[in-house]
Amino acid sequence: MHKERGTNMIRFTVPGNPVGKGRARTCSSKYTGKVHSFTPGKTVSYENLVKILATEASAQYYASEPLTLCVTAYYEIPKSTSKKNVALMLAGNMRPIKKPDLDNIIKIVADALNGVCYHDDSQFVVVIAEKYYAEIARVEVEIGGVGEDG
Repeated sequence: MHKERGTNMIRFTVPGNPVGKGRARTCSSKYTGKVHSFTPGKTVSYENLVKILATEASAQYYASEPLTLCVTAYYEIPKSTSKKNVALMLAGNMRPIKKPDLDNIIKIVADALNGVCYHDDSQFVVVIAEKYYAEIARVEVEIGGVGEDG
């Protein structure tokens, strides 16, 4: 059971379909023979969007205190879904078991905000994450302290 979260929270919403952290890719140069690693463009773009939205939300900076991260991913309901299943999905009785994986969604959000909202994502001592269906796809993010008792 997690502790009551404080009122000094950072809250913002990332519009669009949830995106998971992509694996770093490697390639070798045919000219130099050296191997280079790079982050996929979709990951870089999404991390930049998360940074911008956190900054616009007047995000405070947590220097080194223990933190709570709450991530709720909302997936768009597929157009071919029956009306009965749409009602079940919107009520939270049918949940998405599809890509991206929840751990990769957490990772892309946490990594994007390193140095923006906190020193390092190792400060998270409580992580709450869920996946739902909704009429509008998005990812809702909350970050806050865990209290004096930590």
